[in-house]
Amino acid sequence: MGVQARTIAVIDDDLRVLESLVNLLASCGYRAEGYCSAEQFLDADALSRMSCIITDVEMRKMSGLGLLHHVKSTHSSVHVVIITGKPSENSEAFYLERGAVGFFQKPVDGDALVDLLKSVC
Repeated sequence: MGVQARTIAVIDDDLRVLESLVNLLASCGYRAEGYCSAEQFLDADALSRMSCIITDVEMRKMSGLGLLHHVKSTHSSVHVVIITGKPSENSEAFYLERGAVGFFQKPVDGDALVDLLKSVC
């Protein structure tokens, strides 16, 4: 499967981050779809066509952790990358133990993110 066939969802309620990541992924040849919330993503019934999801942790209703749990319980082959702009007691190891394939603090290092995606998606 070539990079062009891989679709990645970016889910973040910060529109600047959302647009930035969607544009970065598109410039690298990925199909990227942006969603402002986990609920919007799930309502779009897009999960089955994703190879990877990049999601913020802190969102209004369903958190990135809640979405990670949902994805891993229903579509275990879909990779999830967690991003956050807020320090928390939860570390990278916390999210990796729960099934995430990566964890990034905002501002996200675009090169490191793309390198991770090349290896997992």
